[in-house]
Amino acid sequence: MAEPGKLPSKPLMYLGLDEIPILYSNNMVIQLNPPGEFILTFAQISPPMLLGTPEEQREQAERLEAVHARVVARLSLNRFRVEQLIGLLQRHLERVQTLGSEPKGEEVEDA
Repeated sequence: MAEPGKLPSKPLMYLGLDEIPILYSNNMVIQLNPPGEFILTFAQISPPMLLGTPEEQREQAERLEAVHARVVARLSLNRFRVEQLIGLLQRHLERVQTLGSEPKGEEVEDA
């Protein structure tokens, strides 16, 4: 029976989850935006295609103006959510390191 004055807990249903692609990211940037906002940018960097002899490849690399990073997601989190994310990541990393197994998904309850 629910406590008086407390709403019953209900499971989250993630709408549209199967419609959103899972994107690979090998580059991350964090920007701090006062007061207490963290902007996380996730990007994918692919090495440029350089062909020919090692010297030709070096010349091609020198002519490059930049290596492109394709942004795949940008998120804004407050300090509380960043702390939750760090805790989740730490627990999953510890499980993988100690058990050698991949953890299942885990939800964070709103506090």
